[in-house]
Amino acid sequence: MPNPKRRHSKQRRDKRRTHDKAIVPTVVKCSNCSSTVLYHRVCPSCGYYRGKLAIEKDAAVA
Repeated sequence: MPNPKRRHSKQRRDKRRTHDKAIVPTVVKCSNCSSTVLYHRVCPSCGYYRGKLAIEKDAAVA
């Protein structure tokens, strides 16, 4: 098995790692109920997506 002959520099290591980072998910407000929703997802509280009913949500039982 081949092994590295010389040690890689810190600059070379860091250049490789430039794309390894955590990203913050985009959060928007629902146009129907104003709760926070992940972008391009159906609202978990009301079931609407882009102003249209996507999934039928059960009525809250009090």
